[in-house]
Amino acid sequence: MRAYDIERYLHIRSAYGASFAPGGERISFLMDTTGVPQVWTLDEPGAWPEQQTFYDERVTFASWSPENPELVFGMDEGGNERAQLFRLEPDTGVITNLTATPDAKHRWGGWSHDGERFAFTSNRRDNAVFDVYVQGRDETGDEAELVHEGDGWLSLGGWSPDDSKLIVQEAYSNFDQDVYVLDIDSGELSHITPHEGTVRYQSPSWGPDGESIYMVSDRESDTLELVRCDLATGEFSLVESGGDSEVEGVGIDHESRRIVYSRNVEGYTELTFGELTAPDRIDTFPAPDIPKGVSGGASFSPDGNRAAITVTASANTANVYVLDVTTGETTRWTHAATAGIPEDSFVAPELIHYPTFDGRKIPAFFTLPEESPTGETPVIVDIHGGPEAQRRPSFSSVKQYFLSRGYAYFEPNVRGSAGYGKAYGHLDDVENRMDSVADIEAAVEWLHDHPAVDPDKLIAMGGSYGGFMVLASMTEYPDLWAAGVDIVGIASFVTFLENTGDWRRELREAEYGSLEHDREFLESISPLNNIDKIRAPLFVLHGANDPRVPVSEAHQLVEKARGHVEVRERIFEDEGHGFSKLENRITAYSEIAEFLDEHVGTNQSSD
Repeated sequence: MRAYDIERYLHIRSAYGASFAPGGERISFLMDTTGVPQVWTLDEPGAWPEQQTFYDERVTFASWSPENPELVFGMDEGGNERAQLFRLEPDTGVITNLTATPDAKHRWGGWSHDGERFAFTSNRRDNAVFDVYVQGRDETGDEAELVHEGDGWLSLGGWSPDDSKLIVQEAYSNFDQDVYVLDIDSGELSHITPHEGTVRYQSPSWGPDGESIYMVSDRESDTLELVRCDLATGEFSLVESGGDSEVEGVGIDHESRRIVYSRNVEGYTELTFGELTAPDRIDTFPAPDIPKGVSGGASFSPDGNRAAITVTASANTANVYVLDVTTGETTRWTHAATAGIPEDSFVAPELIHYPTFDGRKIPAFFTLPEESPTGETPVIVDIHGGPEAQRRPSFSSVKQYFLSRGYAYFEPNVRGSAGYGKAYGHLDDVENRMDSVADIEAAVEWLHDHPAVDPDKLIAMGGSYGGFMVLASMTEYPDLWAAGVDIVGIASFVTFLENTGDWRRELREAEYGSLEHDREFLESISPLNNIDKIRAPLFVLHGANDPRVPVSEAHQLVEKARGHVEVRERIFEDEGHGFSKLENRITAYSEIAEFLDEHVGTNQSSD
C-alpha cells in the first residue's frame, strides 16, 4: 500500500456541528479546511460551501437564530478556552463581538424562540463560578443582564416554549449533576432533581408543552435512561430504557413534537427519531440510513420534518447528513476532503474484550495495519483522557497515518470510562485510581498473546488524563514499553489541582480526591514522584496556554526525568489543552513519528 506523510493525513477535513437557518433552506456547519474550524454555509447537498468566518483561531460552535438571518458563534484565543460569543450576519459578512469580556469564559445557552434574546453562563463575576445571563440580540458586553448568581459549574439546557424560563444544570462531577428551572423575570430557581449520592442528570430538554423536562439519568438504574420530570408534581417517569446500554442524549422540537435520542452501544451510536404522542410515549420512525459509527448533534429543521446530524466512523471522516425524520431517508450534504488519500485505504477496528486482574472484561478497539507480519508489528496503546471519557469508533487521521506506517492501534476503555454504566465509571475513583493503570498492564498481556504483535515494540500514548495514564504505566510497569508519548498530561495530581483553572478545581477533586483530605495519596500516585522508574524514552508535548493542565506539569516532568532517561519536550506557545492549529499539529505529529521511528521503527517510508 502506498504511504503518505503526516502532513497529507492532517489535511483530511471534518465537517460537523450543523444548524438550520430560518426557513430551513440553508445550514451552517464547522469545517477545518483552513487548518482550524471556521463557519461555513451550504444551500443544497453536495454544493460548494461558502466560508463565513476567516480567523486564525478555532470556532467552537455556530447556532442560527430561529427567526432572523444571523447566527451566533463562539471563539477563544490561543486555546485558552475563554470563549467569546459573536453574531454573524452571513448575507452582509458583518460580525459583532457580543460578549467582549476576554478574561471570562462564556458557555452558550441558546436562542429564545422569537430570536430576540439569547442566554449564556459566564464566570465574569467570579473566576471560580458561573452565573446565568440573558442578553438582547443587539446588546453587547456588559449590557447583558445577570439573572442568576451561581456558586458552581453552571450550564443551560434551553428556553421554555414560552421563553419565560431556562433550564439550569449544575455539575459537581461527571457522574453527579442537578437540574433547576429558572424563572427569568422573578429570578426564582426551582430545584427539580434533589438527590443523595451521585446521580447523573444530563441532556435536559423542555417538553413541547413546557410542563415537563426530559433528560437522561441513572437515578434508578446503573445506566442512563430517558426520563421525564412533571414540573407540576415533581414526579419522574421512565420513557425509554437503554437496557445494558446508555441513553446518552435527547433533543426535542417543540412545535412538531419530534424527538431524537441516542444509545451508546459499546461506543457505537444508535439513533432513534420519533414523535411524542403522549408525555411518556414515543412513536418511533424508521432508523436513519447512516454509516455505523458515532453520530449526534441533531438539529431539527424549522418544521421538524428534517434533522441535520454529524456522522463519523473509524474509516469514515466526519460529515453532515440531513435526514427525513419520518422515513429515515438520508442525504450526505458535506464532502469534507480526504487530501487525495483513497477512502478505501482507511482501516476499521475490531471491538475486543480482554481479561484484567479482577476477572472483568475490558472493552477495547484493536486495529491492525493492512500488512501485519507475524511477531513484528509494533503497537501504539492510545489511552483516552477524561477519565470519564470513552474511546469510540470515530475517524482519526493520526491513527490512520500510523496504521499506514505499519503500527497497530490499541484503544482501551479501562475502568472509569464513560459509556458502560455508573458502577463501571466509579471503579477508578480516588483510592482505586491505580486499578485503571493495572488494566493497561492487562492490555499488554493480551497484546503479548497476539500473533501479529512484537512485544518489544509497545508504545504508550495519551493526552490530558491519558497523559497521566501514559506516565503511570511507564512508572508502574517500566519494562513493558519501548517508548512513551505524553500530550498535555498530568504529572502530579497535587500541582495539577493547585494550578488548574479555578472553575475546574472542585469538579476535578470530585474524581481524583481533594487537596485537603487526600494530598498524601495524590502524592503517592503522581508519576512525578516515581519518575526515576521510567526506562523507555519519553516525548512530552504541551500548550503554553493550557487552562486545564498547566504547562508547568510538562516543565517539571522533563526537568526531573532528563537526568536518567532520554526525554524530549515540545511546547507550543499559541496552543492550550491540545493542538488546534494545523501547522502545530503537523509539527507535533511529525516529531512524534520521527521519535517513534527512531526508538521503535517499522521500516516503512512515506511519499
